Amino acid sequence: MARDQKLELLKTVPLFAGLSNRELQRIGELADEVDVPADRVVMRQGESGSEMLVIIDGSARIERDGEVIAESGPGDVLGEIALLDGGPRTATVTLTRDSRLLVLGRREFHAAMDEMPDVRLRVLEAVAH
Repeated sequence: MARDQKLELLKTVPLFAGLSNRELQRIGELADEVDVPADRVVMRQGESGSEMLVIIDGSARIERDGEVIAESGPGDVLGEIALLDGGPRTATVTLTRDSRLLVLGRREFHAAMDEMPDVRLRVLEAVAH
């Protein structure tokens, strides 16, 4: 994905809404873009989490204790809670369509939060909701 496309996508993610272009560019530099096939489990409830995902294109089913609790799509963020608290994943996430994801690993996630106080505040606000 071109840098400008990635920037435009990041602007649509509620977690990053209101960040400056410079801050969004830095998030884009820290995140990897991956294509993942449908039916792949990308997070499993109870396992430790080492990355946060943003759905660029595609969709996912979120289950807790075997019950579907939500569906996610483009712009949705998955896995941020485990990165914040270091605890286990709170749900299992299975892709329901071939998907393109932005992946932000633990080290990159914390680097972004350290470098950009606005990112830290937005992440904490999002988790609180």
